[in-house]
Amino acid sequence: MPGTNLTREEAQQRAKLLTVDSYEIDLDLSGAQGGGTSLSGDAESGGGTYRSVTTVRFDSAENGASFIDLVAPAVHEIALNGDALDPAEVFKDSRIALPGILEGRNVLRVVADCAYTNTGEGLHRFVDPVDQQAYLYTQFEVPDARRVFASFEQPDLKATFQFTVKAPSGWTVISNSPTPEPKDDVWEFEPTPRISTYITALILGPYHSVHSVYEKDGQSVPLGIYCRPSLAEFLDSDAIFAVTRQGFEWFQEKFDYAYPFKKYDQLFVPEFNAGAMENAGAVTIRDQYVFRSKVTDAAYEVRAETILHELAHMWFGDLVTMEWWNDLWLNESFATYTSIACQAYAADSRWPHSWTTFANSMKTWAYRQDQLPSTHPIMAQINDLDDVLVNFDGITYAKGASVLKQLVAYVGQDEFFRGVQAYFKAHAFGNTQLSDLLGALEETSGRDLGTWSQKWLQTAGINILRPQIETDANGVITSFAIRQEAPALPAGAKGEPTLRPHRIAVGLYDLDDDSGKLVRGERVELDVDGELTEVPQLVGKPRAAVILLNDDDLSYAKVRLDEQSLAFVTEHLGDFKASLPRALCWASAWDMTRDAELATRDYLSLVLSGIGKESDIGVVQSLHRQVLTAVELYADPNAREALLTRWTDATLAHLRSSEAGGDHQLAWARAFASTARTPEQLDLLEGLLDGRESVEGLAVDTELRWSFVQRLAAVGRFDDAEITSEYERDKTAAGERHAATARAARPTEEAKAEAWASVVESDKLPNAVQEAVIGGFVQFGQRELLAPYTDKYFAAVKGVWDSRSHEMAQQIVVGLYPSVQVSADTLAKTDEWLASAEPSAALRRLISESRSGVERALKAQAADTAASTASPAGE
Repeated sequence: MPGTNLTREEAQQRAKLLTVDSYEIDLDLSGAQGGGTSLSGDAESGGGTYRSVTTVRFDSAENGASFIDLVAPAVHEIALNGDALDPAEVFKDSRIALPGILEGRNVLRVVADCAYTNTGEGLHRFVDPVDQQAYLYTQFEVPDARRVFASFEQPDLKATFQFTVKAPSGWTVISNSPTPEPKDDVWEFEPTPRISTYITALILGPYHSVHSVYEKDGQSVPLGIYCRPSLAEFLDSDAIFAVTRQGFEWFQEKFDYAYPFKKYDQLFVPEFNAGAMENAGAVTIRDQYVFRSKVTDAAYEVRAETILHELAHMWFGDLVTMEWWNDLWLNESFATYTSIACQAYAADSRWPHSWTTFANSMKTWAYRQDQLPSTHPIMAQINDLDDVLVNFDGITYAKGASVLKQLVAYVGQDEFFRGVQAYFKAHAFGNTQLSDLLGALEETSGRDLGTWSQKWLQTAGINILRPQIETDANGVITSFAIRQEAPALPAGAKGEPTLRPHRIAVGLYDLDDDSGKLVRGERVELDVDGELTEVPQLVGKPRAAVILLNDDDLSYAKVRLDEQSLAFVTEHLGDFKASLPRALCWASAWDMTRDAELATRDYLSLVLSGIGKESDIGVVQSLHRQVLTAVELYADPNAREALLTRWTDATLAHLRSSEAGGDHQLAWARAFASTARTPEQLDLLEGLLDGRESVEGLAVDTELRWSFVQRLAAVGRFDDAEITSEYERDKTAAGERHAATARAARPTEEAKAEAWASVVESDKLPNAVQEAVIGGFVQFGQRELLAPYTDKYFAAVKGVWDSRSHEMAQQIVVGLYPSVQVSADTLAKTDEWLASAEPSAALRRLISESRSGVERALKAQAADTAASTASPAGE
């Protein structure tokens, strides 16, 4: 890939030698509207340049040599302590060699031409088709500050940063420090506190903004929200400020440390690769979170969690920062855990059921990731930047947060936060390792966390918990134990199966005669350790209809129901009064389906029997996605069409019967649109688009229209003319992306060839448009049409990886892998490529993960085929 790697050993050597004091960064972005100085004659592709001047002051422990990082098309001047260095001699492989560093203070000045990008890395430039104005923002995590200024690109070389920016007239420039008044279009920011390079930021353009302030007990923090003017009418700033204030209140109380920066801006920016980024005092968030059309409450909940996640990072990540990327998991897990906890426990929270959402989405992601051949300990071995770039995964975020939740149950919530408070006070504006946090928690809780840490953080894999229950003739429990299993790790994974200590609850549920709901009558909380743990507290209790291990979802483990509970849940899953036990049972059923323990046709029957009673809209939408995945990938291929017909008919029935104008109606409309197949169903989609048909209460707004258009394109009903006509109604950046998806989805050889060429054979597409094209290209119902692209993929993928930036390459590698071709032939071709192509470790990991999905699907298909004689697909 362009740029160069950095090993942990190199970073440690550099940190041992150097202490960085300050950066002064002067950027001339006055040509940003036009794309800067063109490198290729195609400035609109993002390839133009701007002048970057960096002055770094740093101390050295001794006379010696080191290097500073820079990714730039051209370097004009390099001066170390006043002595000129020849760029032709010292600048190569995205590093500037620094010979002759002096003991004590050193001053380095670098003048370079850096490049605007359209990949979402470095300084990203986007032109809004609505007003033809350019909007820019930086994205530096992991190693991309070096794309904008010369930097010592590692988290433990903190410094102050003073930005001076020349921008086009009439623009606004936002950075980590408070926004100054410009003089002659030059914006001179005050220095930041000591922070890491990757959380510095610049956002500039003619952005729309709304301002407020958080005030309490004499504290006053200016708040800002920014977006493009074309989205301003949709910006619900009051709701965003409300969540932000809730976070300030809860975090400052729990952390006992005042917000550490001078202001807090949240900037909704275009073509953002991730959900958001925790730049100190200047958080960037993908602008799809400014909702142009009706969305369900689940979308607002996810947005709120994102807002709170980034706010939590201001303390954990920005104030106190990991020494090296092996503790990235702690950064992300802490922010995820505390954001969900804030939603669950903060006064007057709109989402007190947030742990249900966590169990339903984040933990499902973690369980899936932990069963891939690339599974790794939470505290991963990060040897270099390539390792960390592919490690923003379900282990780092979701399993880590799950284990933190278990740790909180293990040490106690009050003790946990007292330890966190001591940790912040001891290490403010510094760098830490995991041992620093665990030491603080041991001090406040009195628990020895050495064994816990070794078994949970330094080993990979998932445990399975099963109940062992004996009862007498009267249904009274005479023996109750919990058996823990440590299944073999996936083939290719490193490590050994491990039994772990778990803090869990056991819930006993029975039907309430008055309400007809399943309610909990008994709860026992205990430590489970080793292969078998007796639970004497339940002996002598009447056997309940459902006995649920890991009730309240305190630990991280697969849970299996005993035979009697499973039979009852199959009939009554939708009858749980509380949402969390329902979510846990849904998750267990999905896990069994993925593990080929439950046939896809039986999973579909279970969902159809219970989803109508499911009140949690986030769970409903997850079930929609899971059913479609199961039927398309895990079902007996000979039964697939019958199962799809059964599911599609159900989506239409629920669409018609759901409360008019409600969240469930919208969710079912989207589910129906994703799988409509008969002429009558497709006629309905067309009729809803042109107004000939209607469903009471359903607003066919901009985003829903595109869902219908994309389905009609994918089945061949709509071609370029209809897609272009829809785009004329929505000539926005979102409209461009939706149109690109629809064009790529068309079921013709020409459409597929055009989409493939635009992504694989050309590198001109911006990140968001490339992602949209890939999303349209891959269609479940087009397996035969896509079959020739398996060989093309393996012929091209290594060249793509070697020539594109990380984000762009990963989109292609993962998105275009032939996942829909579930066959032994796909596995064989993958294995042949892995054996002969000599891929990098990161590329090998991504393709091995994709291969694992096909292997899992084959096993699930076999299980569903075996079940076909007992239960025909159409029943």
